[in-house]
Amino acid sequence: MSYQEEFVLFWEQVKESVHEGRFAKLTMAKTIGKPNLKNIFVRPMQSEHGSKVLVKLRYASKDTEDVEKEMTLDEAFAFLKSYLKTSFSTVLLFTTTKDVTFKINKKGACSVIENEPTFHDVIYAETDL
Repeated sequence: MSYQEEFVLFWEQVKESVHEGRFAKLTMAKTIGKPNLKNIFVRPMQSEHGSKVLVKLRYASKDTEDVEKEMTLDEAFAFLKSYLKTSFSTVLLFTTTKDVTFKINKKGACSVIENEPTFHDVIYAETDL
């Protein structure tokens, strides 16, 4: 199974945790090369219009301002998928019941590892958007 197909399965866990109120945070980490983009963070938002998340792009350079975007889960999936294996090799899902790490190696093979939860509460993102 390709890493793209595995990421679809991983994303099902993200959606499930959002719908069940367990989603705490998602982080794209382990940059490939030396890009200015350091991390991408995804936090849950309280919304009357379905499940929304706040996607924050954090840059290494102090001269580049962080960028925040409000998205649906489907929009976030498409957005994050474009950074897999080109900019980041690891995606960490933090829920209140478990942490799930999705890793892609240099050959394109992936692994998914579950650990005890880091977060015990869901803290919703606040935005000025």
